Amino acid sequence: MEKRIGTVIIDIENRESAPAVNAVLSRHADIILCRQGLPRNSRSIISLVLEGTTDEIGSLTGQLGRLEGIEVKSALLKSREYA
Repeated sequence: MEKRIGTVIIDIENRESAPAVNAVLSRHADIILCRQGLPRNSRSIISLVLEGTTDEIGSLTGQLGRLEGIEVKSALLKSREYA
């Protein structure tokens, strides 16, 4: 399956959910190219740049989306040859 480049924005509404988010991200570390966190007063935002198959990216976003108090949005670029 072809790899795609994509981005994911994670809104953590409750910081108590952060350890669960980090556990999911650690399991998918092989597709994460870049991670940036923005701590806010009562919530946090994490943005990711990913390179993986649609199945790998879907697995990551699906696991995150099932966590309590987490909102996830993703966007993927069309398939191309990425080095």
